[in-house]
Amino acid sequence: MPTLPNNLLISSDPTVRSGRPYLTGTRISVADVLEWLASGITEADLLRDFPELTPEMLRACLRHSSDRGHLQY
Repeated sequence: MPTLPNNLLISSDPTVRSGRPYLTGTRISVADVLEWLASGITEADLLRDFPELTPEMLRACLRHSSDRGHLQY
C-alpha cells in the first residue's frame, strides 16, 4: 500500500477502492470524505461516526484536494 508523495496519511493501491486515493489504514476514500464535508456533515460528526478517523486525516484529505487543484493550472 504505497502512500502518496508528501502525504503519509493517504495511500493508493489498485486493489483497494479501484485505485482511488484512500486514508491509510482504512478503506475510506478521500473523495468520500470530501463529499461528506461538502454536503454539510461536520468534522465532529465524521469523527463520531467513523472512530478510525482523526482530525489530521480530514485535513490530509483537504490538502490532497488542494494539491490536485494546483496541479491542474
